[in-house]
Amino acid sequence: MIRETPEGFLLNVKALPRSSRCGICGIHGDALKIKVTAPPVDGRANEEIIAFLASGLGIKKGQVTIVAGHNATRKVVAVTGCGREDIERLMGEDITG
Repeated sequence: MIRETPEGFLLNVKALPRSSRCGICGIHGDALKIKVTAPPVDGRANEEIIAFLASGLGIKKGQVTIVAGHNATRKVVAVTGCGREDIERLMGEDITG
């Protein structure tokens, strides 16, 4: 789910667009499930995932990039500027079920 790279980390994400609220809602296989309120139209759900992760990790949106799965619900997200413990904290604090 979290892979370390020389630049930072890669996260496997399962997006759940058009949800009633935004947040982490658990694990799906090897991916972090993230609910977003935006529809999967014109990249709006992708933008909301980036904003949510950046805000939760305390980093700039430019430090969060979707590197694969732009048009799919399963995505690979690159994160720089934070530590593994920051990602694990976000996962642990925000899992709502």
